[in-house]
Amino acid sequence: MILTLEQSIKHFASATPDKIAVVCGSDSITYAQLWDSIVQRSAELVEQGIKPSRPYVYRATQNIDFVVTYCAVHNIGAIAVPLEAQAPEESLQTIRAEVDGCSFASDIVDILYTTGTTGKSKGVMLSERALVACTENFIVDLGFDSDLMFIVSGPLNHIASLFKILPTLSCGGTLCILNGLKDINAFFEVFELPYKKFATFLVPASISLIMQLSYDKLCSLADKIDFIETGAAPITRHDMERLSKALPHSRLYNTFGGTEIGAVCTYNFNDGRYMEGCIGCPMKNSNVEVTAEGNIVVSGLTIMNGYVADEESTNRVLRSGKIYGSDLGYIDEEGMIHLKGRQGDVINVGGFKIDPSEVESAASSCEMVSDSVCVAAEHPIIGTVLKLLVVLTQGAEFDKRALAQHIKSKVEPYKVPTYYEVVDSIKRTYNGKIDRKFYKK
Repeated sequence: MILTLEQSIKHFASATPDKIAVVCGSDSITYAQLWDSIVQRSAELVEQGIKPSRPYVYRATQNIDFVVTYCAVHNIGAIAVPLEAQAPEESLQTIRAEVDGCSFASDIVDILYTTGTTGKSKGVMLSERALVACTENFIVDLGFDSDLMFIVSGPLNHIASLFKILPTLSCGGTLCILNGLKDINAFFEVFELPYKKFATFLVPASISLIMQLSYDKLCSLADKIDFIETGAAPITRHDMERLSKALPHSRLYNTFGGTEIGAVCTYNFNDGRYMEGCIGCPMKNSNVEVTAEGNIVVSGLTIMNGYVADEESTNRVLRSGKIYGSDLGYIDEEGMIHLKGRQGDVINVGGFKIDPSEVESAASSCEMVSDSVCVAAEHPIIGTVLKLLVVLTQGAEFDKRALAQHIKSKVEPYKVPTYYEVVDSIKRTYNGKIDRKFYKK
């Protein structure tokens, strides 16, 4: 039986009191100290007037104190509402007013606000059952255990990083919190700590950056890295192959999930096939179907209860216990699920429906390209065409013809962009996704 996060920490505070639970820079805390801090913070929150089933809105700082506060909120039966650390005060007050004006079911423990890349940011209500089910999915399908040190570098208000706290501490492992990956040396220094095995979650853009800047260092960790998980955005076959070459014995997971659905499927792409877009089979507590139109439908114990104060949006995506999202895909003969882009991202060019991520993937395997985004553009004669914005690899010279020929060797002719433009960077959300809404302005 999987315990809640707080029950697990309390258990390990007794069973392994002196074991380090969380590391952040030069700071660390044992399981006994962590539980004592949670109890103390719980009392402080009660004194502040925080009551069971009521929301507590706060900024998600990248430190041990975040873990203490997050668990303390749960410990008193309240609802954790962590927001981005740099969220403007106006946004914080707007969200606080929204949640304070609502009542919530007794089983709601988290409200996580989406990034809003496809529309208005929404508050996703998650139950204790969903959190426990996600924890079990990770433990069973990714192999978390007590010997593991798991490195989290992404923002702790986002499910991709927040939900790694759950399986790590529920197994009695050690969590390492980094404040992003701006200091790559700090990331590599973690592997000098005296632990048997390491794992981390990295968005594809971060994986690509690390391989560009520090590939040899990554290769030197082949015997230390138990697994790397990626997700939130597509990882290219080129990066799959290169990462697998660097870490031939590590498990390398491409996981499909989201705030509304939790962790749903995963695929270890270090299998020699490097299937781009493959997200594997459903995890223990999840179910996946694909409609006749190609939309992916998710059900199971990990899905949300609904959106805060937005019944219309809730009813649009959550019907009869199933989440109908905008991700497109299919199931192969092995029962493996493959993604084929998102409904709102598809670009219609002369009657052909094109997933821009496929073009970006083809471009990424060209040596001159460091990053790219494929967008719709207007041609004065033929109408909508594809345009590719590219960030050049350091020291590379732009050769439009060579790039177009390279892409043509990877995809059908109608997917080759008409226009090309060199840019300094690609606009991404704080969790590594291309901010496609920005490019649709």
